[in-house]
Formats: sequence, structure tokens, C-alpha cells
Amino acid sequence: MDGGVQIKDKFCLTIDEASEYFNIGEKKLRQIASENLDSGFVIQNGVKVLIKRKRFETFLEELSAI
Repeated sequence: MDGGVQIKDKFCLTIDEASEYFNIGEKKLRQIASENLDSGFVIQNGVKVLIKRKRFETFLEELSAI
């Protein structure tokens, strides 16, 4: 065990982590994030985009297709 926080326990995920966790391609995640900047699940740290995991889960639950 490396002592790091597991993805399922993180508050925010990088695009790479979110892609793995949600099984959505990185390009599609970047598109969703850019189209939903005011949704409450996107945090921008300079050029880095982070996804609030729980809020994004709620967002996805409301969708029937992405």
C-alpha cells in the first residue's frame, strides 16, 4: 500500500482520475467540464481542471446519455 488516498475517497479528481473512475474518456470529460463551468462540479486551478467527485456523480445520475 502506497499510503495515498484512494480515488473513491478523494474530494476532487483530476481529469485522468475521473476518466478512470467514471469510465468516461478524457476528451469527453473535458468537453463536459467546459460546457458546465457553472455547474458546481468543476474547479479550475490555473489551467488544471478538477472534478468534484460527489457533485459530478449527482450530475451524471440525472443524465440518460452523455
